[in-house]
Amino acid sequence: MLLFYYAASSLAARRRRLAALLLAAAALAATGCSAASAGNAAGSQQSAAAANPDLDPGSSLGGSTAPNFTLTDQYGRAVSLSSFRGKVVILAFTDSECTTVCPLTTQSMLAAKDLLGKAGDQVQLLGVDANPQATAVSDVLSYSQAHGMVNHWDFLTGSPSQLKAVWGAYHIAVQIMAGQIDHTPAVYIIDTRGREQKIYLTQMNYASITQAGEVMAAEVSSLLPGHPALERTQSLAHIAGDGPASTATVPVLPSGSLTLGPGKPRLTVFFATWLAQTSDLTSELTGLNQYVQAARADSLPGLVAVDEESSEPSMSAVTSYLASFHGSLTYPVAVDETGQLADGYGVQDQPWFVLTSAAGTILWKHDGWLPPDQLITAARSAG
Repeated sequence: MLLFYYAASSLAARRRRLAALLLAAAALAATGCSAASAGNAAGSQQSAAAANPDLDPGSSLGGSTAPNFTLTDQYGRAVSLSSFRGKVVILAFTDSECTTVCPLTTQSMLAAKDLLGKAGDQVQLLGVDANPQATAVSDVLSYSQAHGMVNHWDFLTGSPSQLKAVWGAYHIAVQIMAGQIDHTPAVYIIDTRGREQKIYLTQMNYASITQAGEVMAAEVSSLLPGHPALERTQSLAHIAGDGPASTATVPVLPSGSLTLGPGKPRLTVFFATWLAQTSDLTSELTGLNQYVQAARADSLPGLVAVDEESSEPSMSAVTSYLASFHGSLTYPVAVDETGQLADGYGVQDQPWFVLTSAAGTILWKHDGWLPPDQLITAARSAG
């Protein structure tokens, strides 16, 4: 899933309403009305989020009633949106086999609830399957398990007609193009009275995952009694990526560190352990040993694997999975803890291969697994 498209006309109208609200807020500030320091801090954060190209600051939906629906969760139980009245609902539309933007959405939702601390008990995380080809209860359960979400949300599915009706009610475009599922990566915030307040579109950017979580958490807080303070905050300004032309030192598992960047050509594969949900990850990683052997014999660029930890359910899940190889991988496995490496290398999916020159120029890139012989051919051709 590499392309995302939106219900443009409705979103444009929503964004115009948001812009009008922001202009009104700016006009009020210009009259000299005083505000508490907390209010100033919140305004500063909002301004930073609005200026960040990798964050969607959200569009107001004006408090219209959220369409109700009843679907089936990952345990096979019937669940209705209306059953969560009294809680703020964070509702996402998620492809149950997604390897691109959906894991980023999932992690930002978890981050939002975590930032609310005890008040997070008044928040319900909810997902609706946006994959018309993988709609079984086992599909939404598998995704939930892979991303550490089983007991943190309800991931709902249903018959194709049921899902299509919900997608339509929420202006979610879903389409199969070239064998890939494309859908609107939307997250709705629904208040305690069942009214739509904000919509967010997840951006394909790894370093901004927790920033997106904070933006949503701030909105949720404004809808909860007492407006609970967030447990912690961070700058919402743009986070620059670490591309191959710059030097970056990252940790290596099980220990040590590795410096990436210019100096020598390199083949880098970005991956995440949750790919075991959609592929034979163990065989794919082990198979890369064949490329390493050929690279050493033919003076091809060396291989480095980088786990995209920012999208993983936990660091312990990463270390536990990689420990199962018992040192059998003949190449280093580094960890991108912040997501800046993935953003700098232009990663749009997992796995993602990038071949770089000694000068730090990207010579070749590929989305998805390739047999070792094709990787060898690509490295020779690019060189």
